[in-house]
Amino acid sequence: MNETTELTIPDITEVVKDILETIEREREREIIARRFGLYDRKETLEQIGELLGITRERVRQLEKAIMIRLRIAAEENLPHIGRIEKILVRHLYDLGNVARLSDLSEHTTQHNDERGRAHVAFLSELAPRLAVIEESDQYHHSVGIKEHHDEKKIKKSVDEIVSTIKKHGEPLTTEELHQQMSHDHPDHVKALASVSKNLATLQEKWGLAKWPTVNPKNIRDKIYVILQQATKPMHFSDIAKAIKDSDFKRKDVTTQAIHNELIKDGRFVLIGRGIYALKEWGFKKGTVADIISDILRREDAPLHRDEIVKRVLKHRQVKETTILLNLQGKQQFKRVAKATYTLAEKQGT
Repeated sequence: MNETTELTIPDITEVVKDILETIEREREREIIARRFGLYDRKETLEQIGELLGITRERVRQLEKAIMIRLRIAAEENLPHIGRIEKILVRHLYDLGNVARLSDLSEHTTQHNDERGRAHVAFLSELAPRLAVIEESDQYHHSVGIKEHHDEKKIKKSVDEIVSTIKKHGEPLTTEELHQQMSHDHPDHVKALASVSKNLATLQEKWGLAKWPTVNPKNIRDKIYVILQQATKPMHFSDIAKAIKDSDFKRKDVTTQAIHNELIKDGRFVLIGRGIYALKEWGFKKGTVADIISDILRREDAPLHRDEIVKRVLKHRQVKETTILLNLQGKQQFKRVAKATYTLAEKQGT
């Protein structure tokens, strides 16, 4: 095999083939190839057992015994494993000492497809310097450098990051996480965080996967994230454009769909013609007349129209003439002095 500095798909295919050929029995080669999906899709213990006419448990025992033999051989003279291990370790250093299998495969293969990932997973299992984290409900299938962390320590570090974010209660940047952890470099913290299925990241911030601020799953959540990032009210057409220009996975939505969701969701408040704000910013739903009524009720005394206009504009992006027309044209307001108004209900009591 050509001693190049990069590992390519043909190289991996050749290495996998050479390693499998060191397994003397055809049935054992078949088990490993099918369990890892080296030539076709990955198969379960049951599927392989049914094909070979043996029990599921027997397939599991054979797989375990074969992999032990291959790992022992890898310590000595397994074909090409030393060179490939060096390449994988080098890329893992660049990725923060640990990485999802998909990310490692992307950096070490020409085509990051299911076959390529299966080959990298198989070779990682055999490389003595590498630790493999199996896919589970908590963790993505990942690979790390043993001299930094073995499988158990990687999981512990990942869990500590999840716990730190959960305790903080809102998303943290990688740098903020690094300041609270004992790891040497922010890249290592970022790499560990990416292993967890309980975390998600958006706009360089890490949070729990169930938080819409880092993992928006529907249109309403995406609108919420856009407004939060803007920190100011936006027109619904600008919100739609911001979503299309974002890093969201699914962002092909119509302007009308955005407007419909803004109307339905209580988190959003219409404060002007097509302009929406977040309720959590202190905005309340209602017409301009409702806002004037609330201001006068809170004041519990007449107010000059200039003061009323000033206060309404804090809650609504409307023209001053709209506010004045409401003051002069609505029966719920009564002028009690020059340019001074109160609630009609107050005046009558």
